[in-house]
Amino acid sequence: MKFNADEIASVLQAEIEQFDAQIDVREVGRVLEVGDGIARVYGLSGVMSGEMVEFANGTIGLAFNLEENSVGIIILGDYLEINEGDEVRSTGKLLSVPVGDEILGRVVDPLGNPLDGKGPVVTNNRRDVEVIATGVAERQPVCEPLQTGIKAVDAMTPIGRGQRELIIGDRKTGKTAIGIDAIINQKGSGVKCFYVAVGQKESTVATVIDALSKHGAMDYTTVIVAGASAPAPVQYVAPYSGTAMAEHFMHNGQHALIV
Repeated sequence: MKFNADEIASVLQAEIEQFDAQIDVREVGRVLEVGDGIARVYGLSGVMSGEMVEFANGTIGLAFNLEENSVGIIILGDYLEINEGDEVRSTGKLLSVPVGDEILGRVVDPLGNPLDGKGPVVTNNRRDVEVIATGVAERQPVCEPLQTGIKAVDAMTPIGRGQRELIIGDRKTGKTAIGIDAIINQKGSGVKCFYVAVGQKESTVATVIDALSKHGAMDYTTVIVAGASAPAPVQYVAPYSGTAMAEHFMHNGQHALIV
């Protein structure tokens, strides 16, 4: 059997040219104890506050409490599948969510994972969940109204764009209805809407999504769901995720409404 030296040399040359000498260096720790959505991890001495970490089963965690000998991790997923001694890897990235026009019309969890069965959210734009808010002196004055579509509210207690408004009331008095009406009334106004359901029943959220779809409001609305059955850390992160998604449009000169 004869070997062609030129062919062997060309193959070796191609392999040398394609060689990648990059080394993936990450800190690796071990779970000391876990319970109620919180894990205590040893070995991640260089982890940042608010950094995402990955458990052995693929679950994402968030470095929350940096102690002298361990790190407190809030588990953004099913903590029942994580056991003592499991491996934990740092990612070097802060917690972020997908943003942009691609998330409009979608139903996602607080990490940006789709829940509507329409496939993955395909976007290269992401925004950190924890950012420093713009100072009061740097903000524009509130001078443009946001019409809710409810004449009594718009006439007596108008809401301005750039303003926060608190809706207080007992159960079944119409708090959610006001928010839904406000979202539906933004049709054609260019305002992007975000409905963040924290700790609500899945049936209630499904009713809200159905109402928005019937009125054509889902074309410019994103629903972030952290239902009653979701772990407490996921519910904790949900308002921050919804705000980060909405702030992307704000920083690009557009208007956004968060309910």
